[in-house]
Formats: sequence, structure tokens, C-alpha cells
Amino acid sequence: MPSNQVLIVVARPEAEKSFNGAIVQAAADALTARGYTPVVSDLYAENFDPVMTLAEVNEPVEKADADIQARIQAVKESVGLIFVHPNWWGGPPAILKGWLDRVLRNGFAYGFTADGPWQGLTDKTVQVFSTSNTPRDVELNVYGDPLENFWKTIVFGLTGAKSFERRNFEQIILSDEAQRAAWLAEVGEIVARRFPKVKVD
Repeated sequence: MPSNQVLIVVARPEAEKSFNGAIVQAAADALTARGYTPVVSDLYAENFDPVMTLAEVNEPVEKADADIQARIQAVKESVGLIFVHPNWWGGPPAILKGWLDRVLRNGFAYGFTADGPWQGLTDKTVQVFSTSNTPRDVELNVYGDPLENFWKTIVFGLTGAKSFERRNFEQIILSDEAQRAAWLAEVGEIVARRFPKVKVD
């Protein structure tokens, strides 16, 4: 029986009190309504250690510790991955970058051969929801949208994805309740579009 699990990874301190946490809830609700099982991993609440040690760099995937093995297994068992995070200095928070280092690692999510790299996540639907306070025109014209390049080209350009999309919400600091409600409705619409309703036999 195919998995209907979707892994939601959120990286924001006290996420449950933030707009990032509201995004997670809206995404989870939309997934549940379409027959999926959302599994939320709140990296700060879990006190995830983002540091990949030298010993870990040099060891094969199968030698990773139990926590990392469980996180790798969660990715394997998921049909989709949803990432939710604020934009910090043009990238995701360090705790999420460390999750990528330690979980989407060489030998699992990608690898190298004499014929070139191979991709390990080509069966996953990937959605990124990011938040920022930078005006959109500045993000695009001054900074060149580094988050889009990071996720789409660097991370999932290497590891692959069945399909990839990212939606950034800005400017959070200037938004009111009505704007946030509209954004959360959009989260539900995006998730519904990206994850077709599960067919029940």
C-alpha cells in the first residue's frame, strides 16, 4: 500500500506562537482533508542538533545515529516534503541548514559516480513556504532571491524532486490579521493543488 504521509519540517523558535506555525497548521489541515497523514517535525521544539561532526562526515549513511536514521526513514516514507521557515540573512535558519546537512546526506538523497551525480528524491513533491520582511522588489532586484536559488537549484537541483514550488510571504512585519488570513487561505489552496486527493479503493 503506497504511503500517504507528508513530512512538514518547520524551523522557527516557538513556531506555535508564530505565523510560521499558522502556516504549518493550515498545510496540515489541507493535507488531512485530502486524505494525507501530515507528520510535523518542529526542529526547535525537538532541540535538533544541526552540527554535522567530522566523524559523521566520514561515516556511511547506515552508521548514522538513531535520531538521524529515524529522520531519514521519515523522508523515505513520505510522498511529499513541506518546509516552513523565515528568511534569515538570505537563507533558512541554521537549524534547518543543519537538518539538510545531516538528513539529506550523501549516500541517501544524492551521490556521485564516475558518470556524474545521482538523485535520491525524484519521487517527492516538495513545497517550501518562507516568510520575510524584505519588500518583494528588493528581494528580487537587489538580492536576486537567494532563497529561491538555494532551494530550487542548489538543494533540489541536486537531490531531485517530482515537482518543486516555493511561496514567500512578505512583508510579515507590516501585515494585519486580514492579510494573514488571506495568506493562510492561500496555503490551503496551494497544498490542495500540489497534493491530489487520495483515492480510496
